[in-house]
Amino acid sequence: MAFQLAACAEMLWQDKPIAWRASRLKELGFGVGLWNWPDWDLDALEKTGATFTIMNGYLEGRLADAEGADMLIKSAREAAQVGKRLGVHRLNLHGTGLGDMGIPIPQMAHVAPGMWLRARDTLHRICDMAEEEGVMFTLENLNLREHPGCPFNSTADVLSLVAAVDRPQLRINLDLYHTQIGEGDVIRHAEACLPWIGEVQVADNPGRCEPGTGEMNWPMIAKALHAMGYDGPVGMEAFAKDDPEDALDAFRAAFTL
Repeated sequence: MAFQLAACAEMLWQDKPIAWRASRLKELGFGVGLWNWPDWDLDALEKTGATFTIMNGYLEGRLADAEGADMLIKSAREAAQVGKRLGVHRLNLHGTGLGDMGIPIPQMAHVAPGMWLRARDTLHRICDMAEEEGVMFTLENLNLREHPGCPFNSTADVLSLVAAVDRPQLRINLDLYHTQIGEGDVIRHAEACLPWIGEVQVADNPGRCEPGTGEMNWPMIAKALHAMGYDGPVGMEAFAKDDPEDALDAFRAAFTL
């Protein structure tokens, strides 16, 4: 096995309690990804003994304005406490807060030049806090079709910010599903991001289901990741087209070299 495989518990077995899902993923040999931790029974999750690979690292805030940055730091510090309790490896951020159905709060038609400097400075503050708390954050790319008006959304934007900060407390959550929709050329984007990748996330397009259900050649992508030297976590952030365990089998097969 070339990679450390995990799956988003919130997208699978949606009729089951979250602790059951985490326990089942552990039984099947997968790490566990989470989204919005306030929705779940943390005591029950803690008792599962699962390996939690990634979790939403904030509840509110923004990168590129003073008020939003203060909100983000406060919220991210709260998330860090939960992350440490569960042993979460990475705490995930976006360019701005996301509301219902992933719609950014607020939506922005364009990003002014000064906002890049503010975002960089905010991420340095995140890194300062992460160093104090002993945690790691990731910044995730998103696609504008599903997240219209999200600032710093593209793979190239995320790479620019994380590379500019260039600190071990901040990595890239490279979501290849979003890269495929927004930019394509996923292997070359992965090569460019490689020095800063904290996690790779996958789902097939269209449909956002498991590998093998859409247009993307996941075995080829897996081989390319391995060839470039990536051996870190790969998380399936996807719905199951039919049975969740069949979806996980397909994911494992695509990333077993």
